[in-house]
Amino acid sequence: MKIHLVSLFTAFLATLAAGAESAPRKLSFENDSSIYLANLDGTGKQKISQGQCPDLSPDGTKLAFNTVQVDGQPAHRQIAIADVGNGQITVFKEIPSENCMAPRWSPDGKRLIFDYYTANNNDRLLGVINADGTGFAPVLESGTQGQNYWAATWAADGQSFFAEDMENLYRLDLHGKVLKKWKIEAIAPRGGMSGDIRMDASPDGKFLLMDVEMDEKERKGWDGPPPSIWKFDLTTEKATRLTPKTLYAWDCHWLNYPDSILFISEAQGEENPSIYRMLTNGNGKDRKRLITNGRTPGASR
Repeated sequence: MKIHLVSLFTAFLATLAAGAESAPRKLSFENDSSIYLANLDGTGKQKISQGQCPDLSPDGTKLAFNTVQVDGQPAHRQIAIADVGNGQITVFKEIPSENCMAPRWSPDGKRLIFDYYTANNNDRLLGVINADGTGFAPVLESGTQGQNYWAATWAADGQSFFAEDMENLYRLDLHGKVLKKWKIEAIAPRGGMSGDIRMDASPDGKFLLMDVEMDEKERKGWDGPPPSIWKFDLTTEKATRLTPKTLYAWDCHWLNYPDSILFISEAQGEENPSIYRMLTNGNGKDRKRLITNGRTPGASR
């Protein structure tokens, strides 16, 4: 009888473990200054809050974002976290800024890196804060006047991050020390970056997924350099273009590393971009639309 009970208990634990492993992954995105969650196939769209720049934690339990001010009011944005399970939203109050944006989760889900401005400094600064809203620390607040970094995203080691200044790509530590520097045009010939691009490091630390704006002939009706997505090998320092010239794609994010990614694209004649997934070796031919009219896609690991 004891053996029978032990067997039943073991089977019960196995069932619970299987259920946990099969918990559905979620897709996060924004549209019209609101943030949403959906199933990974784009179904089950659910509005979470007003806000921008959502980033889903690696385990899918928390959604970081920045709040948005009322239309017509001065910039007032704060870092906030929504609990995916109960919908509770926590706004971080300890950051010495009223203009914070673009939080990104560390690989272990314990910290966030984000951009912010201060009242007496027009430079775009970087800060780190714990997931519970404590322990704010500036990364680039002193001695960096005039040096603005954009598109900050964590490296796989959780102790450094990648960013760009529109001419160069950098890897920096959490004190702002430059660990590595690459010329963007040398990585991606005829390519450049602006303050509106996105990057995402692979979980094994081998690759950096990045938006690159190309010096190519733009299609009719498009205003600005054509956007593309590249994969940068951090070991060989060689980059590979993943999207063809005919596919205007940006807002990249790893989906199932190393096989697939999320991105947004806007076809000729469309007024708003939509969210797609595609294989990294498919040259965009296998792409599938997941969300119509969406930006800043992300997914739990």
